[in-house]
Amino acid sequence: MRTYTLKKQPGLPLYESLYRAIREDILTGALRPGEKLPSKRALASNLEVGKTTVEGAYNQLLEEGYISSRERSGYFVEAVEQRQAPRPASRHPFPGPEASLGADLTGNGTGQFPFSVWIRLQREVILDYGQKLLLPMDSRGALEARQAIARSLSDFRGMDVDPENILLGAGTDFLYNLLLQLLGQDKVYAVEDPGYGKIRKIYAAGGVTCLSVPMDASGIRPDCLGDARVLHLSPAHHFPTGLVTPLHRRRALIDWAQRVDGFIIEDDYDTEFRFQGRPLAPMQTMDPERVIYMNTFSKTLSPSIRISYMVLPQALMARFREKLGFYACTVSSFEQYTLARFLEQGRYEQHLNRMKTRYRQKRDAVIDAIRRSPLSDRAEILEQDAGLHFLMVLLTDLDDRSLRRRAEAMGLRLALLSDYYSQPAAAPQHILVVNYAGIDMDRLPEGLRRLAQLWEEPSCMTN
Repeated sequence: MRTYTLKKQPGLPLYESLYRAIREDILTGALRPGEKLPSKRALASNLEVGKTTVEGAYNQLLEEGYISSRERSGYFVEAVEQRQAPRPASRHPFPGPEASLGADLTGNGTGQFPFSVWIRLQREVILDYGQKLLLPMDSRGALEARQAIARSLSDFRGMDVDPENILLGAGTDFLYNLLLQLLGQDKVYAVEDPGYGKIRKIYAAGGVTCLSVPMDASGIRPDCLGDARVLHLSPAHHFPTGLVTPLHRRRALIDWAQRVDGFIIEDDYDTEFRFQGRPLAPMQTMDPERVIYMNTFSKTLSPSIRISYMVLPQALMARFREKLGFYACTVSSFEQYTLARFLEQGRYEQHLNRMKTRYRQKRDAVIDAIRRSPLSDRAEILEQDAGLHFLMVLLTDLDDRSLRRRAEAMGLRLALLSDYYSQPAAAPQHILVVNYAGIDMDRLPEGLRRLAQLWEEPSCMTN
């Protein structure tokens, strides 16, 4: 009988370790298609673990399609696409640019992608749609995908959205550029300061005037919008501060849009990852004719799944169909039909529930490691119970320039809050943006030890 050495890891249930070990054997071919797995009782006895541990691992493998259950026969390995075994990890714990305790906006757990389910749905799509996959589609995207997204928005965000007003595109970058054409390049576009710098770059590349607007404890300041007629913001979970825009500020921003005949672009990029309570309803529900709602599956599935979408006000959708309807949809019909089934069969909800559980455990494990490390009395964690990152204030008098210089000398790569300000020199200092989703737990203790030494070792400073 194949055996496994199960190592208890912080924030990781024992059944998850067993699930990962068996999945790895299936993906690398160590367990062949059709091979029978031991019974739950036999494997539990062999590994000296509880039967529930094996049951949890088997259930997850069943759900993701790695194994199947045959009545009165047991569990058998399914035929899935195999991959080569990974290369041995480097003996050096902090090699070059991988030595990061900072934020990686693309690091959203791609190792948890539901490959087997996705592949099975792709096979179904090929069989069911056949030649239809080769035909041109609506420039807004496949109707099936738009309908599935509309139902998902209704179920989970309380939005009453007509599929006719949904437009799909390969990534939000593409959609931003469409909006520039729809809204006009003669307008001033306001963005949050601090904020995700790429948005500023996209607007600047589009030839529009981009206004960086300061924030207070309630979010972007309406009194600082000046001549802006388009406002881009993330009210559900601002990046990088983690701020949630309260209802009174949302109403003030809606009032501003109505008063100046402007539009609000609501970027709802990671609202799915809220760990306590329900998020506020999107601003789009407050004024569907003034708010353009945007979201992406890149954060919840994988950055390589380039499927984003926006919900346009009716007037803007009419303008799109009249002026820009000649554009071909940039997402393949194959991916759209697969996504539609993933949503309709409840697979997306199941995936999100698993990811939320894992990310909550990961976050708690990271915070616990910080509090047990030499950094415990030298840092303050600012956590909003939402999203895949949090802020950590370092209790030091060093400015960010000095921190970064010392960190680089010690093999650490940090993401500082000041990096996201339009004027970094005037930004709050010594605050880290920590994307816990992308942290390697094996490297974390050493990283925290080095981080705690940053303002203790003048020898690390360079002239």
